Amino acid sequence: MSEGRKEVIRRELEEKMEHKVRIVMFTQEFECDFCSDTRKLVEELAGLSPKIAVEIFDFVADSGKAKEFGIDKIPALAIIGEEDFGVRIFGVPSGYELRTLVEAVITVSRGRSDLSERTKKILSEIRAPVHIQVFVSLTCPHCPIAAAVAHKLAVENSMVKADVIDINEFPYLSQKYAVMGVPKIIINEKVEFTGSFNEDLFAEHVLLGAY
Repeated sequence: MSEGRKEVIRRELEEKMEHKVRIVMFTQEFECDFCSDTRKLVEELAGLSPKIAVEIFDFVADSGKAKEFGIDKIPALAIIGEEDFGVRIFGVPSGYELRTLVEAVITVSRGRSDLSERTKKILSEIRAPVHIQVFVSLTCPHCPIAAAVAHKLAVENSMVKADVIDINEFPYLSQKYAVMGVPKIIINEKVEFTGSFNEDLFAEHVLLGAY
């Protein structure tokens, strides 16, 4: 990150963060192509706020810890606040996806979102586990919007878990889910849509995927 960008993010974190956040990263001894870049980025981010701590684990040597956090690929980031809301990022969050990481840290630090009352009402009807996968690319300006909504949904309802996944780092998943455009959202392996929907419509799709 440039010094100018660091200063902008530093001020935003100081203004908006409330509680401490842990960024739990999973890498491996012989780091994957993007693992070292991810490590550097999250350590830089942690240096911008005393409320952010980084913990690094080895995906293989610390397999028990990886299982605990539901990590099945690397590089992986679990954003943990006063509780684990199921907010995850897979891949290096650079480019436009740096915004996704910053937004996730702020939302998790607050333990609540700024979703509309209508969206929260829709979410209150979800009583079965929901797994959201948001496929993104680092050059997509619309992807951070979809990613942020998914993470906010997870923070608002404990039944919802949200993964943001970079298609360029996990091409086998891109192929599996036939990702032809981004953001592409998969909900519980059965409901999918492409594009940055407004939060109410996103929540309605999540509700549909829960049953």
